[in-house]
Amino acid sequence: MVLYLIGLGLGDEEDITVKGLNAVRRCSHVFLEQYTAVLGVDAERLEKFYGKKVTIADRDMVESQAEVIMEHAKDEDVAFLVVGDPFAATTHHDLVLRAAELGIKVETIHNASIMNGVAQTGLQLYQFGQTVSICFFHEQWRPDSFYDKIKTNMQNNFHTLCLLDIKVKEQSFENMAKGIKVYEPPRFMTIKQCIEQLLEVEDKRKENVYSRDSLAFGVARLGQSSQRIVSGSLGELLEVDFGGPLHSLVLCAPQLHEIEESMSDYWHVHPAERKKMREEQRRKREQEEKEKMAQRAAEREREEQERKATAAAATSTSSSSSSSTLRSLTRSKQPVRASAVAPTSDNTQDEDSESEVAMEPLF
Repeated sequence: MVLYLIGLGLGDEEDITVKGLNAVRRCSHVFLEQYTAVLGVDAERLEKFYGKKVTIADRDMVESQAEVIMEHAKDEDVAFLVVGDPFAATTHHDLVLRAAELGIKVETIHNASIMNGVAQTGLQLYQFGQTVSICFFHEQWRPDSFYDKIKTNMQNNFHTLCLLDIKVKEQSFENMAKGIKVYEPPRFMTIKQCIEQLLEVEDKRKENVYSRDSLAFGVARLGQSSQRIVSGSLGELLEVDFGGPLHSLVLCAPQLHEIEESMSDYWHVHPAERKKMREEQRRKREQEEKEKMAQRAAEREREEQERKATAAAATSTSSSSSSSTLRSLTRSKQPVRASAVAPTSDNTQDEDSESEVAMEPLF
């Protein structure tokens, strides 16, 4: 028969698609995965809306006892419900592979998830880099592998979506080591806890990847009627009460698109102050642009004056040179005439004496 992997969306029981709802109502068994995310309503409301009994599938069942689900799917249609989209969490690919080994057909019905719903912040989806998971710190375990991914994103001017840890029906390290199946109360990481851990790692690594002044978005209960989206510096978001789970955080890229900047103002924790700051920045840019235009105009005027002065000097030099050349040519080409020098006496000069000739100009 068929194993349906059905996305439930982000809000409540009504977010399921029509196609998904029809599939659920055809199935003999309905399982609700509830450890990678939680819906805004409980299983009882889902049962009432679907008209089907819903079995909670915790981490142990999905990862260690998946054969329970597969056994039903061999002979009957089975629905496996996932908050958000079925493949936003890599865990569910394992179900596909297991079903394939058993010859069970799998059909997927997609839905909205945090991976695309985060675009409501106004940040452009294609400007997101690697998504990171932020786990709860413990005394003996304080992982910081996310730091290098955030660093890479920042270097490439990409946003970073941080998915915050949830603990549902999980054991403590101590009980796990002792083999005692006692489960901890459910815990959901808040945006405040996430920022505190991020800043702790930055303080340890000291690579200036981000700081308290870095722009970010806090997103809570996305897709639900009580959702909250707030932008601000990490320091500012530390002071915001985002309410109940689930929470996510987006660290913004160093440079934002114009629309992204406008949307960050729209969601800002202090919108009036943000608007005032933007106005000041706008006036400053306009003043700088005016000064640049005036400087360029002055440079053009100076260049024009220098051009004219150069042209005038060239013309004067050319005129002087032409006049000198003309005078020289005139002197060299003047015709001359000879005039006999009158004899000093009436007596005829000796035959062998030379006549003296005086050269006089014709003019």
